Amino acid sequence: MIQLEERLKEILGEDLIVDADMSKYTSFKAGGKASYLAMPRTISKLRELLTLLDEENVGHIFLGNGSNTLFRDKGYTGVVVKLNPSIGEFLDISIEGTKAVAGTAVLMSTFAKAVAAKGLSGFEPMSGIPGSLGGACFMNAGAYGGEMKDVVVSVHAVSKDGRDERDFSLEEMDLGYRHSALEDNGYIAVSVTMELKEDDKDEILARMKDYTARRNEKQPVNYPSAGSFFKRPTGYFAGKLIEDAGLKGLTVGGAQVSKLHSGFVINIGGATEQDITDLMHLVQNTVKDKFGVDLEPEVRIVGDK
Repeated sequence: MIQLEERLKEILGEDLIVDADMSKYTSFKAGGKASYLAMPRTISKLRELLTLLDEENVGHIFLGNGSNTLFRDKGYTGVVVKLNPSIGEFLDISIEGTKAVAGTAVLMSTFAKAVAAKGLSGFEPMSGIPGSLGGACFMNAGAYGGEMKDVVVSVHAVSKDGRDERDFSLEEMDLGYRHSALEDNGYIAVSVTMELKEDDKDEILARMKDYTARRNEKQPVNYPSAGSFFKRPTGYFAGKLIEDAGLKGLTVGGAQVSKLHSGFVINIGGATEQDITDLMHLVQNTVKDKFGVDLEPEVRIVGDK
C-alpha cells in the first residue's frame, strides 16, 4: 500500500487525499473514509492513474459531485476517482452557435447559467439538480420533464483501465430512466457535447427561476440528502406509496423520511450510513407488505460491507 501511495503521489501530487472523509464529498454528509481520493486535473493524468490502478489490480470507483452516492460507514478500501472540481480541463465550457461542449466536472447549475447567458434553451429543467455533468450523463439525470438524453449529442469518455479514449454517440449512450451505457461498460465521461435551441435570454432565466422556486417549495433543500431516494416504480410514484404507507416523518437515528416530500430521505443531524440504510429497508419492507411494490434505491450505496 505504501508503494501504491508513492506512485499515486507521483501522478497526482497535491490532488491526492489520503484517508479521505467521504462525508465531506457527498451530499448526504454521512458515511466513512476512503483509502485514497484521487482528483486528476487532465485527461492525461486520469488515463495515467487508471492504467496504474488496472496494472496493480487496485479497486476503484468513480464519483461525480456526490449528490447521488452514499458511502458505507466502514468506508472504502481502494481509490475513489473524482475529476478535479476546482481546477483543470474538466471545468472547461465552450459554446459555438447552439452547440456547447463542457467538461464533466462542471456543475449542472453552472452549465445552465453559462448557456442561459448565451440565449440557449433546453437545459432549464435540470438547472437545479445539484450534480455534475459527469454524474448526469452516467445516470441520465432529469427533472420536470427534461432529461440529459434530450440535449446530449455525444459523450467523450475514457475506459476504466485508461487505455482507451473514445466518443459515444447519443444512440451508443443508451440513455434510459436513470441509466446509461457507462454503467455497463465502465467508461468515465470526461466531456459532453450538447445541442440546445436559441431563445430569449430573459425567458430562459424566468423558467430557471420558476423551476428553482418549485424545487425549494416542494423539496427539503435545507437538509442533507441525495434527492429522490427511490427510483420511480412502473405505474406508481415512490413518494406517494411511502406517504400512503404512513411513513412520512419516520425517523431512524439521524435519518428521516422527509415531512415535506416522502420521496426524500434526509439527514436531520448526525445520521450514519447505517441509519439511512436501516430506514431504507424499513420503508422498502413496509411498502412491499402494504402494496406489493418493490422500491429500488436510486442512490448508489458503495463501500466496504
